Amino acid sequence: MKTILNPLKKEWKKILERPTKTVDDIEKTVNQIFDDVKRNGDPAVHKYTALFDGVSLVNTVVSEQEVKEAIGFVSEELKEAIQLAKANITKFHTAQKTEKIHVETAEGVSCWQEKRPINKVGLYIPGGTAPLFSTVLMLAVPAQIAGCKEIVLCSPPNKEGKIHPAILYTANLCGVTKIIKVGGIQAIAGYTFGTETIPQVYKIFGPGNQFVTVAKQLATKHGVAIDMPAGPSELLVVADDTANASYVASDLLSQAEHGADSQVILVSTSKNLIDEVSSEIQKQLLALPRVEIATKAIDNSKSILVENDEEALDLINEYGPEHFIVCTNNNDYFIDNIENAGSVFIGNYTPESAGDYASGTNHTLPTNGFSKAYSGVNLDSFTKSITFQEISKKGIQTIGNAIELMAEAEGLQAHKNAVSIRLKDLK
Repeated sequence: MKTILNPLKKEWKKILERPTKTVDDIEKTVNQIFDDVKRNGDPAVHKYTALFDGVSLVNTVVSEQEVKEAIGFVSEELKEAIQLAKANITKFHTAQKTEKIHVETAEGVSCWQEKRPINKVGLYIPGGTAPLFSTVLMLAVPAQIAGCKEIVLCSPPNKEGKIHPAILYTANLCGVTKIIKVGGIQAIAGYTFGTETIPQVYKIFGPGNQFVTVAKQLATKHGVAIDMPAGPSELLVVADDTANASYVASDLLSQAEHGADSQVILVSTSKNLIDEVSSEIQKQLLALPRVEIATKAIDNSKSILVENDEEALDLINEYGPEHFIVCTNNNDYFIDNIENAGSVFIGNYTPESAGDYASGTNHTLPTNGFSKAYSGVNLDSFTKSITFQEISKKGIQTIGNAIELMAEAEGLQAHKNAVSIRLKDLK
């Protein structure tokens, strides 16, 4: 990690740049694949699966038999761990349910709001260098709680044309209605336009690489909603001399191993801690199976020394991290004042990986600074709010004149007439 000492505020933007390609670099490829899938459906999807995943498949839909076989390959210990995580995620997301809101805004004017599920959702589960069965929990559990009728899952196949058994086990456990062995841009294109095999959906969920992120953004141009722009993973840790350097290093590496384009940042008021963490990273890095990937991510990452907590907070809010770990003598200051973060982890014994798996919070979070405007996935992500209103005779008399005046002032005579004709009948 590169160490930067007391950077000037005018330098922050440059220092905090993500190691990602621009949309322009990727969009041409995404557009070409979208156009092909839109015109040719499954044959185009199969072509890109062969090209990018190195496997030619005649049938991409996972059968019940494949699911049964996969369940047998998952150890009982892992099944129990997944079930524990599911229980905690279910508990936290069920608590997010809200009751119908009903208000009489004026005499005779009743307004209310109800939430209804998004009926057709598409889940994207990365399966390349790391088969993220945990993401199945994070997406399928709230979709099921919300009452989504169709929960479709796409995940890239391996070289043998299979999806990781733990993904299939978890999908089956969480009520996924259809599982398809397709990944990458072609999966997002399938969700966007629909093919003979991949249903068109109303909203696409799930993280992915930079190509998947741009594909999801392009899907919105074709009338399909997305959860958020969620690309390469990132973590920012703010820590001081009260933090445990080995813990901090382990957290930084836990995100660095996601991918070569991941980024981790340490912000500290202590040069001594920065040096200790740097030393710990080198020790722990060499023991990781994904050392090559983590090393590339660490090369994209930074340790930043700042003067005080106030400066640290300003810098963190400017960055808007996906994951934010607070491990200082002044935790409450950061907790109370953080404005831009996807999910916050507090204290020496709250590793970011707890949120990735089993604490109950959701790990599908906005990256690349989008936490300034986007929330992470939650129960509301799978619902939409519908407003209702019912006006009585007394009610239209109460607010009718105001409507007439406002409509006339905007030059919309038919709007005014829709009220006037009713008021006339009530005289």
